[in-house]
Amino acid sequence: MSTPVHDDPLSAERSHLAASRSALRAMREDVESLDITDVTANWVNAAVLESQIEQRIKALADLSGTPLFFGRLDYLHAPGAERAEGGEGERFYVGRRHVHDADGDPMVIDWRAPVSQPFYRASKKDPQDVSLRRRFGYTGGDLTAYEDEHLLDPAEAATTSRLLQQEIERPRVGPMRDIVATIQPEQDEIVRAGLTGSVCVQGGPGTGKTAVGLHRVAYLLYAHRERLARTGTLVIGPNRSFLHYIEQVLPALGELTVRQATVDDLVAHVEVRGADEAATAVVKGDARMAEVLRRALYSHVTPPAEGVVVVRGSRRWRVPVYELEEIVRELLARDIRYGAAREALPQRIAHAVLVQMERAGEAPDDRVQNAVARNAAVKALVKSVWPQVDPAKLVLRLLADADFLAEHAEGVLTEDEQKAVLWVKPARSVKSARWSPADAVLIDEATDLIERTHSLGHVVLDEAQDLSPMQYRAVGRRCTTGSATVLGDLAQGTTPWATRSWAEALGHLGKGEAVVEELTAGFRVPTDVIAYASRLLPHIAPGLTPVASIRENPGFFDIRTAPDGAADVVAACRELLEREGSVGLIAADARVPELAAALAAAGIGHVGPGEETTHATRLTLVPASLAKGLEYDYVVLDEPQAVVDGEPDERTGLRRLYVCLTRAVSGLVVTHATGLPQQLT
Repeated sequence: MSTPVHDDPLSAERSHLAASRSALRAMREDVESLDITDVTANWVNAAVLESQIEQRIKALADLSGTPLFFGRLDYLHAPGAERAEGGEGERFYVGRRHVHDADGDPMVIDWRAPVSQPFYRASKKDPQDVSLRRRFGYTGGDLTAYEDEHLLDPAEAATTSRLLQQEIERPRVGPMRDIVATIQPEQDEIVRAGLTGSVCVQGGPGTGKTAVGLHRVAYLLYAHRERLARTGTLVIGPNRSFLHYIEQVLPALGELTVRQATVDDLVAHVEVRGADEAATAVVKGDARMAEVLRRALYSHVTPPAEGVVVVRGSRRWRVPVYELEEIVRELLARDIRYGAAREALPQRIAHAVLVQMERAGEAPDDRVQNAVARNAAVKALVKSVWPQVDPAKLVLRLLADADFLAEHAEGVLTEDEQKAVLWVKPARSVKSARWSPADAVLIDEATDLIERTHSLGHVVLDEAQDLSPMQYRAVGRRCTTGSATVLGDLAQGTTPWATRSWAEALGHLGKGEAVVEELTAGFRVPTDVIAYASRLLPHIAPGLTPVASIRENPGFFDIRTAPDGAADVVAACRELLEREGSVGLIAADARVPELAAALAAAGIGHVGPGEETTHATRLTLVPASLAKGLEYDYVVLDEPQAVVDGEPDERTGLRRLYVCLTRAVSGLVVTHATGLPQQLT
């Protein structure tokens, strides 16, 4: 690959950027000009091809504010066989997508390609035959700086990249952005892990675990596109605000087909209109409920009371009761779904009839067997022995009928636990019931017991520490034949059923073999802020390694008393809005209305979590319960003690506070009129 010769290296790189943009534009125009009139056999093929072309056009969009490439690799020798596109002394520009010129020669290499890997992995100790690694700095879409590392030069000392630090600390407004320019070696190892194995990433605040999970999806789609196009991929987040925050990352990397959902979306078999007390939700979320449901479901199978007689023409064929009992026992012993066994039962009975026919000298075929299976007498027997069961009605009966629950929960749930899950006022029907989120998960479990859930090729589960065992099972059903990337932080578990260990969680997920990786290098949270928040770790997760910030800038950090209450909080927000970047005001849920009114009275515009910020409105008012996974350049945290007191117990409250303290990228102001929690002081 050649680059125009300039005396000024920066001018040369700008010329290559301009040429690359022109090449990308030509690639897009080539796709837009495709005429498929004579290449499609029918309208179905035409529709599919048109959709594929439309997706390709979108993937080739040149985002003006997003750098087309962010790095360059100069190899000393020709790359190995796995980098077949390389040549001796060849130069590669690393970017978000592949770009080639009119002759097909690459001008920008996709960051996911094997030849790009040394951009993230090469070092002075292991240069991987790279003589020069160049990073580029941008202002908007304009290339304004570059920085070189001569990896084979022993005289050049290894230093922290200034441009890398600037990119990490660059102010942000709007949704989460990709981190392809700043992926670190330990993150890259996780991103490029194989598709067949599952990975669990334990990472403290600011370690980039969410970004790693999303970039892993992008990498897997690059490396296994055909397979994942058939089986599908899914990203699961804790709530809609979080999903809205991350939704632009994959499209920015050219991946437009990944579905995003919450666990509640996955189990939306009924309308959720109710809520459980914490103690009730804990029992309903316990994995033991799966056994209760299984017992309750299979209690509908009853032994046949008499044989069945099938009349065909002038002949009568009788299957005796003992033979029917044996068929039912065999089906119960097999590891197949309730519904599949029910469908198999009439075929088994029909087979028994066909054996008698053959013994009598007849030669029945498959059509005769199917006809016998549909015989009225056979259908009546199946209905009485192995009836259809509606999963929602099954759960309704368990929660409404104390005797039915006691019968199937005996030895599994205690009497107190049974009382906890029983409805005080039983619902009359599925439609009238005020189902809770935990009830919906139970219905999903029952649905899977009856009919197998469709499995995807890969699932990313973020903020996993807050899931109950039954929710893990619900997610695991979506990737029984695929793999999973599990992301979370045990210290940020803020539900009463929060994960106690990853080994236990992965067992419920059905991925007990998953490799657990720990990220401890903090890229997002400033040193002073993470050090202050880490004071809580001995009280909320004593076994975890504290995050060590790699940021050279300690950040802006201040703790202020607020004798004037909301007025002081508003003043802190106004002060931070004078800086560049986004601002988040995080407060206990109960205090949000008061602060919203104070901001409005002061004429300061703001949005809620999940709403788009703009350069004119850069303040987001965030209830503490929705802060998880979000980040802002600057944060004002109002009344830490109120955040703690807003939770059902102190440990959960301190974990919620830990989350809120670690949302800032550049600075944090803590305001309090009452005393601070003693664990912080």
